[in-house]
Amino acid sequence: MATADLIERMLAEPHASSASAIDALHTLLDDSTVEETSARLGIAEAAELLGQSPHTLRYYEREGLVRPSRNSSGYREYSAPHLRRLVFLIRMRVSGMTMSDLRHYVQLVERGVETMPERRQMMIDQRDRISRQLEELTLALATTDYKIRSYDGAP
Repeated sequence: MATADLIERMLAEPHASSASAIDALHTLLDDSTVEETSARLGIAEAAELLGQSPHTLRYYEREGLVRPSRNSSGYREYSAPHLRRLVFLIRMRVSGMTMSDLRHYVQLVERGVETMPERRQMMIDQRDRISRQLEELTLALATTDYKIRSYDGAP
């Protein structure tokens, strides 16, 4: 399946936690399962596909997190690997990972397989932070539901 199709499927789901969206994300992030095509997207198309602004994609590039190639006219061209990296970066930012941690993670990736234990630990630490956030959001949702019920006359 093409990278663009997977991104569309993942973002089209009404709930990001749905099985279909998660399957699309897993397929997308698994380099071996995504069809590589010669199709490359310009910054506007890539930004639209990812639900981001071109400014955000340029920011990630300035930070050294993604390095799209340039065509003969000097315009950015985003290939499937660039799009996969951007999906990962966007999901990590949404989950609260700092830019400093993302820069460090990308540097580790670029150093190769010998950094896998450190990258794995970074992802374990991030998962722990996300789990804590989910617990806090669950309590916030319960508090909100309680207040809504109280406005309906329920104790």
